[in-house]
Amino acid sequence: MHMKKIVGAGAASAAVLLGSGAALADTMHPTLAAKLSGMGEHGIVNLQSHAAKGQLCWTFQLTTKGITGASIRDAHGMKVAELGMHYAAKGCDKVTTKALNLIETKPAAYRIWVDTKGHPGDLRGRLFAGMAHM
Repeated sequence: MHMKKIVGAGAASAAVLLGSGAALADTMHPTLAAKLSGMGEHGIVNLQSHAAKGQLCWTFQLTTKGITGASIRDAHGMKVAELGMHYAAKGCDKVTTKALNLIETKPAAYRIWVDTKGHPGDLRGRLFAGMAHM
């Protein structure tokens, strides 16, 4: 009798864990974008996350000159992921699976920062699920 209760409790726990995994998967957003602005300039970036491969791809559309780098930052300005060692309008780079899962789950908690020679974080924009268009 006592054994049946333990097995039943274990099955219930497993069902809760499986259900929460399904809920988490429902909120993942592998296609992300941001509308960027600052210092009188504007542009967009579209991102495609491949969390299983630990890879993030991007395509920027910017008119700004002198860009030196781009990154994804949290609400405190801490760098979560770099979009390449040096700025490239289009590319892919390795990003930790943990960081990608966090970004995909709550994209609005993160911002894209584009650095220029004169101003780090010159252009900024909040991430959102979906694609951006100029």
